[in-house]
Amino acid sequence: MKYSYLGKSGLKVSQLCLGTMNFGPETEEKEAFRIMDAALDAGINFFDTANVYGGVEKRGWTEEIIGRWFKQGGGRREKVILATKAYGDMNDPHDGPNAERGLSAYKIRRHLEASLKRLQTDHIELYQMHHIDRNVSWDELWGVFESAVNQGTVDYIGSSNFAGWHIACAQAEAKARHFLGLVSEQHMYNLLARLPELEVLPASEKLGLGVIPWSPLAGGLLGRNALAGTGARSARSAERIEKHRSQLEQFSALCKEIGEKEDVVALAWVLSHSAVTSPIIGPRTIEQLQDSLRVPEVTLSEDTLKKLDEIFPGPGKPAPEAYAW
Repeated sequence: MKYSYLGKSGLKVSQLCLGTMNFGPETEEKEAFRIMDAALDAGINFFDTANVYGGVEKRGWTEEIIGRWFKQGGGRREKVILATKAYGDMNDPHDGPNAERGLSAYKIRRHLEASLKRLQTDHIELYQMHHIDRNVSWDELWGVFESAVNQGTVDYIGSSNFAGWHIACAQAEAKARHFLGLVSEQHMYNLLARLPELEVLPASEKLGLGVIPWSPLAGGLLGRNALAGTGARSARSAERIEKHRSQLEQFSALCKEIGEKEDVVALAWVLSHSAVTSPIIGPRTIEQLQDSLRVPEVTLSEDTLKKLDEIFPGPGKPAPEAYAW
């Protein structure tokens, strides 16, 4: 496994991040334990989760599974760079009118305490805002995050689903407070979703954030079984396959030509961007995990990258050149 610094921080994380969203709803606890053990054995030290993972009726379920895995000991907690998130509604009746999605000093404090309890740990390496909250000032947000860092319950702060200008505002306000600010941005980025190349990726790279792409396989659309139909888990997935069938067929042909599976190429392409630190892989089985492990070792040729641009055109240039002179 290869490792990179997470943004401008001194923290080294594996170039693959284990996503745990499937643990509970899609993957039973015993298999989740096997996946986490195998990931750790393979050198993946970066695990991502969120307080809402587990489903609408079982918010926190995934964090609880990870907590029970940590509880087994064997150095599991000590070896993991743990990332979780806050923003969503946890269905907690005690939150009252503050239960709705969003961020506030009140909500962050309560949800951080609850995540620590579920995860059976006393600290979180990377605590992320799951979404921007336009109703909350950076004075309030940086105030509560600085407190968490100073208390040792959190090491670093990250964002997720932020626009480029949100990142710029956050970093400017942090600098004014002499605070490190954001070290990462978790964002949807894949061959079929290249809009982040306009502003989010350039802003992150310039302002010291490592990008952690989620859905790098476009929900399975860029996986090896998509065209066979076995990767489609819903009618909507099947519709998306038909919508992009021409591109996916060209993509599959290119992968056969270079002797690599579609998911390996899609992940290697995401990882090749200089702003990207670690794409999130979300295996439902240990076999799916093992298929992804060699991705950091794969280097795509300039010719292959050019052909991928032709199949999946991006904006072409960053903003404003992409849409202005």
